[in-house]
Amino acid sequence: ITQNMSFLRNFFLYKCLFSLTFWNHVSLSVEGELFISVSNNFPEDGSNHNIKTLPLLYTKSKTKVDWVVIQNATESLSLSEITDDNVKELLALLSNFRQGSRLQDLTLTNVSVDWNALMDIFQTVWHSSIEYFNISNVIQLSDIERYDFDYSGTSMKALTLNKIQITDLYFSQDDLYRIFADMNIADMTIADSEMIHMLCPSSKSPFRYLNFLKNDLTDFLFQECDNLLQLETLILHKNKFESLRKVSFMTSRMKSLTYLDMSNNLLRHDGADVRCQWAESLSELDLSSNQLADAVFECLPVNVKKLSLQNNQISNVPRGMVELKSLEELNLASNRLADLPGCSGFTSLQFLNIEMNLILTPSADFFQSCPRVRELQAGHNPFKCSCELQAFIGLERQSGGKLFGWPAAYVCEYPEGSRGTELKDFHLSQLACNTTLLLVTALLLTLVLVAVVAFLCIYLDVPWYVRMTWQWTQTKRRAWHGPPGDQGLVLQFHAFISYSERDSLWVKNELIPNLEKGEGCVQLCQHERNFVPGKSIVENIINCIEKSYKSIFVLSPNFVQSEWCHYELYFAHHKLFSENSNSLILILLEPIPPYLIPARYHKLKALMAKRTYLEWPKERSKRPLFWANLRAAISINLAKADENCYEDVG
Repeated sequence: ITQNMSFLRNFFLYKCLFSLTFWNHVSLSVEGELFISVSNNFPEDGSNHNIKTLPLLYTKSKTKVDWVVIQNATESLSLSEITDDNVKELLALLSNFRQGSRLQDLTLTNVSVDWNALMDIFQTVWHSSIEYFNISNVIQLSDIERYDFDYSGTSMKALTLNKIQITDLYFSQDDLYRIFADMNIADMTIADSEMIHMLCPSSKSPFRYLNFLKNDLTDFLFQECDNLLQLETLILHKNKFESLRKVSFMTSRMKSLTYLDMSNNLLRHDGADVRCQWAESLSELDLSSNQLADAVFECLPVNVKKLSLQNNQISNVPRGMVELKSLEELNLASNRLADLPGCSGFTSLQFLNIEMNLILTPSADFFQSCPRVRELQAGHNPFKCSCELQAFIGLERQSGGKLFGWPAAYVCEYPEGSRGTELKDFHLSQLACNTTLLLVTALLLTLVLVAVVAFLCIYLDVPWYVRMTWQWTQTKRRAWHGPPGDQGLVLQFHAFISYSERDSLWVKNELIPNLEKGEGCVQLCQHERNFVPGKSIVENIINCIEKSYKSIFVLSPNFVQSEWCHYELYFAHHKLFSENSNSLILILLEPIPPYLIPARYHKLKALMAKRTYLEWPKERSKRPLFWANLRAAISINLAKADENCYEDVG
């Protein structure tokens, strides 16, 4: 065998069949039943190098076996399946690795021994060359009792215990916890072991690193403990701590503590002016996955540089809290925040994580209030894509890539129509998002609309028509609700004549004589003889139009200049549409140039464009035909009126 394996001793075979093979591993077997397997790092070229790793698997055999001892050859050794049946062989093996040997790393897995045997293993390791001792899946079988442990002269630096099961339910805490509390090593881990307590070391401890994750430790741990002055890292992840104030007092006497992990506990802090006192040296604190609310900011170490408050119940970062001037990294992910926090209390902040909160429209002035921030993680929030968000979207361009996870992590959640849209693809017009511009535009449009309406009202004389409509309505109402004799106007005239006073000579000398004294006995309503004294002119006009079958309008340039003629035309036109009758007769006495017709006479323009009118002929030879046509227009459905005419004549 090579010089790397100087000798094999205390090894016995039952049936004298021995097989030893070297090909990147060593295998020792007993007639088909493997009980020890040794793997190592032999070089393939067969060069003379020392073995550095030697995992061993011990399995029961039908015969008595001893341990393989490879002295001065390996740095790392792994042993498994340690029981009361073979623990003496293990102790014999370990006793060969005295201080000065190459073995530095020992791992024991699946250990099931009584208390004294377990302590013997620790004691043997303590006085060996081993520096790093890892032991997992341990079941302690017998009662725990006092053990005088000798800590002197050790090479140990770090101890890791994982999944230690204590079967003794009634024991003195000093007998168990004092063994580990007084260990003179730098690093110790006791994990996933249902440990409920740990004592303060009896004297100044060299502990620099303590890891008690996944246990059942409570607020009573290390209270008023003055002997952990060199402790730098303390991990209490997944325990049962409840009071943040007590945790702060626990650290207050740890003068060298820089890192504390209190994540996944049950921590609360109610505030109410409760004073907290942290180690001044503490620079990194993990309080994630607890039950902390806004009051937590009243109980934080003032010199902390890295702080994690992820997955708590924080809804607001209060103003006026204690300033954390040294804070550089803050994790507020998975809380209940509705907006980005300001940096008034974090003047040195460089990294902020605020993902998975309740932020709809984050403030766009964040980087102005936090000029030192180099990276902002604000993705995976339920963003409401609206005008308020437009300014925040512009931060990506302004910040120069400070938004971590952009654009995939920044997606619209509201409104429904924009859900799933990345913020970089969401756009609204400047008019829709600028309130001032929108108000100015709306005001201008309103002014323009008012101006247009005012112009049209003036141009079309809308107030005049409104006033006339109101008078028409009032007159009709009085007619229907007046005395019995006035209710229900009776038709008394064949036609009402509307003309300008300047055309009165033609009306009196030509129109009235030819219609009333000629054939047909036409009864005409003329304002001079038929208007009722005491009534208003408008009311008289309306009554005369209502009592007449037809309305004759004598059109001329004088007509369009008369206000009253306009009234009469309006009311007659109103009757035309309200009763769906054909009651208008237009006589064009003189041609009317279009420019003379006022804008408000648009109804007259419409009537002259759509309706046939009779034009007064200048030649006397054509006048008989004019009168015949006029009588024909008036004589439609006048049988009853004719009877009245004959009665009046008689």
